[in-house]
Amino acid sequence: MPVPMATKSQRRLWRYVDSGHRHKLRKLLQRHGETLDLAGAAGHKKRTPLHRSCARQDLKTALLLLKYGADPNIQDRCGDTALHVAARQVARKGGTVYEDLFEPLRTRCPSAMSIRNRDGKTPGELLAQTEEKWCPQGKFEKNKEEQDSEREWRHKLLGEWEDEYQETFWQYGEDFYSTSPEPESFETWADRIFQEYRKKQQKGEERHHQRPKAQPPKPSLKSQQLLEEEHRLYEKRAKAKEEELKEAKRRRYEEGCSRVFCADSSQLLRYGDIPWPCPTGTPEEMAAVALHHTDPSDKAAYRRFLRRQQVLWHPDKFAQRCGARLAEQHRSRILDTVTALSQAFNRLAEAAK
Repeated sequence: MPVPMATKSQRRLWRYVDSGHRHKLRKLLQRHGETLDLAGAAGHKKRTPLHRSCARQDLKTALLLLKYGADPNIQDRCGDTALHVAARQVARKGGTVYEDLFEPLRTRCPSAMSIRNRDGKTPGELLAQTEEKWCPQGKFEKNKEEQDSEREWRHKLLGEWEDEYQETFWQYGEDFYSTSPEPESFETWADRIFQEYRKKQQKGEERHHQRPKAQPPKPSLKSQQLLEEEHRLYEKRAKAKEEELKEAKRRRYEEGCSRVFCADSSQLLRYGDIPWPCPTGTPEEMAAVALHHTDPSDKAAYRRFLRRQQVLWHPDKFAQRCGARLAEQHRSRILDTVTALSQAFNRLAEAAK
């Protein structure tokens, strides 16, 4: 376990070593490798993370710690290095622990092989005791003899099987052919596939000609009347909405004119402050919004309204009324739009004569 005063990074180090999360451990070492003290991060019995990974027989974690600077010569309270711990694991577990753990570590840190623990034992001496325990005298010679005998028996068995296969293989040849043992040539296969394709295509064409085309169902008189009524209602609502929008723009236009063109007003005018009839529209669209709800059939009233608009947007009169209050960076754009709007009203006045 980590010591009580261990830092957050050291606690994470121990947790990743204990759980075998090598991916997280690699990221931790890459990020905090310079600040982490792998040699001083000792825990229970003064063992380092390298001791712990060897005790868990986790070779990949041990190699990762060695790569980032773990010292294999550090001894725990009993004087054991990480190689001593690996040798004890070989003694306890046997099997392939020697090849999977001890031998790879020994080749990467040979200096630890000469370190003695408190009992005066080096990792090699502990391993020699392990060989005496797991491999008594004569066992290797006996195993070699058994392996040679097993190998000879397998070769003999393989030869017998090959002879039997050669003798009996063609006895069941008829089972693999339904008509003829001769393989089908490519030309024969291509002709057969083409004939099958043509037959299938002809059958599809016959079914297509025989099948009457499905006529779309005719709507009933009642449903047709309902559709026509819904269409009329839709057009009525769309027209009413368009009228409401134009009326709202016209009211906003008139209110803006009375506010901006007031003689007592001293407001600095930018382009967006000018009460354009339709700020995003063309001059013709602006004129149409200004003339909304004005009946052209009443020629006298229509001409009076047009004259008021011509006076209101005349470039010279506009400059006299608002020129001193125009923002300098917007002046040219405002005057150009005023001129275009005045010309649009002039064209409407000419057409109304």
